[in-house]
Amino acid sequence: MEARLSRILIVLAGIMGADGVILAAASAHQADAARLASASSMLLFHALAVLGTVALAERGVIRARVGISAASGFVLATALFAGDLTLRQYAGRGLFPFAAPTGGTLLIASWLALAVAAAWPRRN
Repeated sequence: MEARLSRILIVLAGIMGADGVILAAASAHQADAARLASASSMLLFHALAVLGTVALAERGVIRARVGISAASGFVLATALFAGDLTLRQYAGRGLFPFAAPTGGTLLIASWLALAVAAAWPRRN
């Protein structure tokens, strides 16, 4: 199950990276596109975080279940954060009230989960 979930997370990271590049290009060609630039940065940065976390979990460097949970949190949180900013740019409204702050809070929690996954010793 973890191998399948790891592959799904890698696919999602690839999609996040592609979306990040698309939003970076869009922000370069639109006036007042700071939201798109922020969404792009979050997508690109956290796509790499997902890939790194999955790699660490698969290599046994960190606790796999906690690491995979952190990577899943990065995906969901980034979707909330970047999705809200992108929708605000193009539709004039967000996903739902407090979607971006909820995503940001979940990103913080996911980073802390990654720290726990590394600090919590594995059983032999």
